[in-house]
Amino acid sequence: MKQNLTMLTDYYQINMMYAYYRNEKMHQDVVFDLFFRKTPGKSGYAISAGLEQVVEYIQSLSFTEEDLQYLHDSCGYEKAFINLLRDFKFTGEIYAVPEGTVVFPHEPIVRVKTSIFEAQLIETALLNIVNHQTLIATKASRVVESADDGMVMEFGLRRAQGPDAGLYGSRAAYIGGVQATSNVLAGKKFGIPVKGTHSHAFVQSYPTEKEAFDVFAETYPDNCILLVDTYDTLGSGVPHAIETFRKMKETLGDKFTHYGIRLDSGDLAYMSKEARKQLDEAGFPEAIIVASSDLDEYLIRELKGQGAKIDAWGVGTNLITSKDSPALGGVYKLVAEEEEGVLQPKIKVSENPEKVTTPAYKKVVRFYDKNTKKALVDLVMLEEEQIPDKDFIAFDPVNTWKKKKVHNFEAQELLVPIFKEGKLVYDLPSLDDIQAYTKEQKQRFSPEIRRLVNPHVYHVDLSEPLWELKRDLLSQAKKENNGLG
Repeated sequence: MKQNLTMLTDYYQINMMYAYYRNEKMHQDVVFDLFFRKTPGKSGYAISAGLEQVVEYIQSLSFTEEDLQYLHDSCGYEKAFINLLRDFKFTGEIYAVPEGTVVFPHEPIVRVKTSIFEAQLIETALLNIVNHQTLIATKASRVVESADDGMVMEFGLRRAQGPDAGLYGSRAAYIGGVQATSNVLAGKKFGIPVKGTHSHAFVQSYPTEKEAFDVFAETYPDNCILLVDTYDTLGSGVPHAIETFRKMKETLGDKFTHYGIRLDSGDLAYMSKEARKQLDEAGFPEAIIVASSDLDEYLIRELKGQGAKIDAWGVGTNLITSKDSPALGGVYKLVAEEEEGVLQPKIKVSENPEKVTTPAYKKVVRFYDKNTKKALVDLVMLEEEQIPDKDFIAFDPVNTWKKKKVHNFEAQELLVPIFKEGKLVYDLPSLDDIQAYTKEQKQRFSPEIRRLVNPHVYHVDLSEPLWELKRDLLSQAKKENNGLG
């Protein structure tokens, strides 16, 4: 059953809806763009996520009688407005980039065209859903990138900022490339593989470490990963694990195959190398070593650089909270409004150049090199513009002297139809398909753009007609608001 999140909105959204209703403006068509101004943390890109939950939200929009009573009693809206909300449903158009798409600042990743009455209500929930899942998918992508071929598991539920952040954070992390989660509810709801070992308390609950290991191995002979740092990692933990492995091999022979140890403290590079020696010398080269303990992409990269013998990584707090960058600053801005039956471009002006919006009903086109299949540039264009079919010059919309000739290319529109006239027209892919798409997408960008620190800046440029429109509207807005028009 889909959750009804209709009331998951800011108070001022409904206040504005009421004002539109009172002033006969509620049916006016508008276009809003959802985008972000800066990639999270030190990342050179982001991974779009959350579209499936956006679809569920839009399909479930409906005020309950309890909702309406609350709005009437607590907010003082008149009954005619309340009755109007009783029949509320989304009737407009939504375009978005598919989940797993590599995206960049200042390009629309969701575009909404509908009445201002509807567009205003859905703003907060769309931002909540897309900001969170895009943030965590991006963090997960970077963690997976740092681990190269190593398995990455998301272990963050207990440190997530609440149940929903843990649940949908697991989903987003899977989109970003993790291979499993410890979150059983996420496994049930989304089909993500679940993995886990045991805690220190399990070891402490038995008279000896060796007895705890034997019990666990006998209970889980097909997945025997033993936590070895409860007392003395190299002095007792690994030796006792080896004794348990010998016992299981004697009992099960070649049927005892998936086993190993988990390190959760200490110098993981040193501990893993020493543990690997002990395991190999004891005749267990196939035993894997799993590491946890406050890992992130930077520490994993450092450990790998120091020759750590770690096969799999359990990443918790720093992933599920995106600890170094705990929020994606996605925004939802009006870019066009109907006037006398025609959509007119709108611009928001700011003293901060980063906050000046790009006006108009737009599309986003990505250009790839025909030979290498690598992405060259993204171009934000007016919807009615023709996509270039021959060489063209792309230029930086701020530093306009920075130019790039784009040739020998193939083009792809990024925004695809999700809803038309309020009806879902998009086939939602499986989560596994989204994860595979993310991996394929990332490979279409150079390693320099995916670099963990000081990544190469990928260009998102404006078409010349759109750039000129923005410049003219900016100049016009300045004149009118300074009394010069």
